[in-house]
Amino acid sequence: MPRVQPFRAVRPTAEKAAQVASVPYDVVNRDEAAALADGNPDSFLHVVRPDIDLPPETDPYADEIYAKAAENLQRLIGDGVLEQDAEPSIFLYRQIMNGKSQVGVVCCCHVEDYEKNLILKHEFTRPAKEDDRTRHVMTLGAHAGPVFLTYRDAPDLNGLVDAAIRETPLYDFTADDGVQHTVWRVAQSAAYVASLTAVPEFYVADGHHRAASAWRAGKARREANPDHNGTEEYNWFLTVLFPASQLNILAYNRIIKDLNGQTPDQIRERLSGVGRLEETSDPVPDRAGTFCIYLDGKWWRLRVPADSIDHHDAINSLDVAILEQRVIRPIFGIEDVRTDPRIDFVGGIRGTKELEKRVDSGEWAIAVSMFPTSIEQLMAVSDAGEVMPPKSTWFEPKLRSGLLTHLLD
Repeated sequence: MPRVQPFRAVRPTAEKAAQVASVPYDVVNRDEAAALADGNPDSFLHVVRPDIDLPPETDPYADEIYAKAAENLQRLIGDGVLEQDAEPSIFLYRQIMNGKSQVGVVCCCHVEDYEKNLILKHEFTRPAKEDDRTRHVMTLGAHAGPVFLTYRDAPDLNGLVDAAIRETPLYDFTADDGVQHTVWRVAQSAAYVASLTAVPEFYVADGHHRAASAWRAGKARREANPDHNGTEEYNWFLTVLFPASQLNILAYNRIIKDLNGQTPDQIRERLSGVGRLEETSDPVPDRAGTFCIYLDGKWWRLRVPADSIDHHDAINSLDVAILEQRVIRPIFGIEDVRTDPRIDFVGGIRGTKELEKRVDSGEWAIAVSMFPTSIEQLMAVSDAGEVMPPKSTWFEPKLRSGLLTHLLD
């Protein structure tokens, strides 16, 4: 069973919470992050995207990037914007987006449980990104952003949460994107620890690089400490655990740069060999095995025959795998979607109008609107010890950084 424990959170004062809380580091580029933090020295973007405080031409992996992150964290603590709790606690974090609520338990998980696959993954990590996040954690001496975990619903834990969120919260604010964020500190952590440690396994929903870097940082600190005894805080990393039934997965759509030397008519003919192709006015697939394709100024619906899909195969039954195997590789000649610059991925939060915009600009030739991967499919892949194709899931809403930070010492 995975282990959990409360922690002494570094967190903003109540009046500063909305100013401090920021989007995660990896959903905005430098210019977008700079615009969001403009005029707000308390934004946690100064910690998770410290490049905004350095010249634009600065190497994103330069020493001064990580030094600036540590300097900015210490500034926020020194200025009293952030304070560390005197006692360890577990917290609840609720997000409400478009009327849908999800409530997670904020606690620390053990790095060894990640290594032992008690915390299951479904994605490969990229070495450069993993190196970057590990160095960020090591330089800060802190986990600045939580790992988004999920688990199969536990009724007794749901009861604890339902009772606790009736109490007065520490923070309650609505961000500029309309998502409401509310945080409670629970009075009795022991009951949450007992309930969560009875859960057989946790799953990484979002944050594979943060999880891998937490494990690497913990290992490095352990190896560098001749007096290591296993009780140190660096053995634990920051997580938010949500019940699977509450999660909202959006589509992760595809755009392709060119038609691989073919005309639109030739592409349509080849797509007709994959499944039933017909023009449509609805750019959103209504079920799995269906793809909506924007080509030559029109939307087309492609339905793959259901009897051609092996639904017992956790990987090959995924829409993202079906598209890759039957369309992207044979028709467009893209062999590796991880590395080929002819394909890109657009989070479903941006909508299908963004796909039309990019194709109509002439920069991209064709777009595919996907049906979302389900949480059940994600868990099935993880249970099988498999890895999903790249960019299979897009979770919304995103967890805010800066509301709760975990120190390694």
